[in-house]
Amino acid sequence: MKKHLTVALDAMGGDLGPDMVIPGAALSAIRHPNVRFLLVGDQSRIAPLLERHPHLKERAEIRHSDVFVTMDAKPSQALRQGRGKSSMWLAIEAVRSGEADTAVSAGNTGALMAMARFVLKTMPGISRPAIAAIWPTLRSESVVLDVGATIGADATQLVEFAVMGEAMARCLFGLEKPTVGLLNVGVEEIKGVEQVKEAGRILRDASLPLEYIGFVEGDDIGKGTADVVVTEGFTGNIALKTAEGTAKQLASYLKQSLMRSWLSKLGALLASGAFAALRDRMDPRKHNGGVFLGLNGVVVKSHGGTDALGFATAIDVALDMVRNDLVSKIKTDVETMNALIKPVTAPDKQPEISL
Repeated sequence: MKKHLTVALDAMGGDLGPDMVIPGAALSAIRHPNVRFLLVGDQSRIAPLLERHPHLKERAEIRHSDVFVTMDAKPSQALRQGRGKSSMWLAIEAVRSGEADTAVSAGNTGALMAMARFVLKTMPGISRPAIAAIWPTLRSESVVLDVGATIGADATQLVEFAVMGEAMARCLFGLEKPTVGLLNVGVEEIKGVEQVKEAGRILRDASLPLEYIGFVEGDDIGKGTADVVVTEGFTGNIALKTAEGTAKQLASYLKQSLMRSWLSKLGALLASGAFAALRDRMDPRKHNGGVFLGLNGVVVKSHGGTDALGFATAIDVALDMVRNDLVSKIKTDVETMNALIKPVTAPDKQPEISL
């Protein structure tokens, strides 16, 4: 491992661009004193913000780009207009060239995936990449994938997701053999679509570096039944957005109930410590950062609407993946997988990017 790691940041990504990215990088610089930062974006906007954080400035380099990808741009449009010159592209390219060890962006998800695939390429033995989310659970945290990189997956691709997910779980949680479950409409083996049942058979029979525990249902994600939950991107993204929406809904209900009467307000005051702990545990900023798995490099997607704390968390995740050698772990485990199983189906056509 190199003495100093470098993180390339798409400074123009997200709802607030540099106004969020630079304070996030400044917070990360405090957490990681041996990390350097490559800030890619409009120098006229980045430089004044950087002056407010001298501890970051001394370890940061600005790479100017006056082209950035908008949050509503289509991936194909972003590739045409931003190829070779946008802040997002240049941040990813820094990983390919070796100038940076990882790239983090809060920008357009579909564009980021399209550019990352184009620049870094999908690693051998992986038919499609996936986005893995860190999901808070009753036990601790789990890895859930795919949460929106592509639509649909056959049995072989689901097995690939399982292998990539367990490699990430080993990096994050320090587990020797993470437990893996396939998301399904029931735990019985007769339930579900054929590709999920076939993926289950492969995972059950192959001696892969993971512990397959069978099918899991939607409520098992929050319970933390498995260290890794595997599904395809359409279902995974719906599950993710549903969980985020439900958390906001419950928080709103709780606030309304506590403000209903003077007695409930008094109860809220007496229980303020417990509510603060609950708020801290449910804070989405502390679980921010979707990892793009299956590429020849580490790219992390931050939520576009996050703040500095959330963006710093995404940088934390990216650094964890680099320090624990995620790419090499996935390559090794994919080689093991390909030696143990035969492809169930031929690779499908180039998949549609869902976000």
